Amino acid sequence: MPTPDRPLRVLIVDDEPLARQRLLDLLEGREDIEVVGQATSGREAVEAIRTLQPDLVFLDVQMPGMTGLDVVREIGPERMPVTIFVTAYDQYALKAFEVAAIDYLLKPFDDERFEQALERARRLLKLREVEALRERLLQLLQDDRPAAPPKPSKYLERIAVEMRGQVRVIPVRQIDYITASGPYAELHVGDQVYVIREQMQTLEERLDPDLFIRIHRSAIVRIDLIDVLLRGAGGRYAVRLKNGVRLKVSRSRREALERRLGLHAG
Repeated sequence: MPTPDRPLRVLIVDDEPLARQRLLDLLEGREDIEVVGQATSGREAVEAIRTLQPDLVFLDVQMPGMTGLDVVREIGPERMPVTIFVTAYDQYALKAFEVAAIDYLLKPFDDERFEQALERARRLLKLREVEALRERLLQLLQDDRPAAPPKPSKYLERIAVEMRGQVRVIPVRQIDYITASGPYAELHVGDQVYVIREQMQTLEERLDPDLFIRIHRSAIVRIDLIDVLLRGAGGRYAVRLKNGVRLKVSRSRREALERRLGLHAG
């Protein structure tokens, strides 16, 4: 596609030397046009279009072997450069427009008719350039669009604790373990213990299972704090946390815990 810094690149396709020379003469001396190649057959035209990728092609219709219409079919109308058909037979005119030609020149054509066709091609290329710029601008705007805010987690991220006339907000990632105490749950955070009125079952369901695991009906622990799994006599199990705290593991939850610790496959 031509730009202000690049001339319009033109390919001339015609099996008649005089016809090619006629087009060369008409295009000669124009600073905004560069004739990048000539082809003398349909097959040459296909190769030239694919390799040179001109902006505009003057394409003869009647050529031995492969016609101009065959060239369009071979390349594909959607991939063809802007095309002006050149023909000595006006019955090809309608066919030319059916295959998306921008114009056609009926031989012999005069200079004025040539200028009209060339100006028509320039306008179409300008429209394509504007459309390409619009698409690039839209793409830039899309790329610059702020990322969508992260979806809120379906698990608890903080727990509010009411205490002595104030509300303390505890990030769940700071909780070492939770123990049950009647209808209450005790949140152990370092050396601090915060009491909330909440069922262990409810907490288990609302805490991220990637972070916490329930090891007993009265204990939930943060997985990354488990230091040692203790196997006692009589099938009793317990865990020792990195802070030295020991917590019982119930029989019904032992296998799930061992699986999370990588002691069982699957």
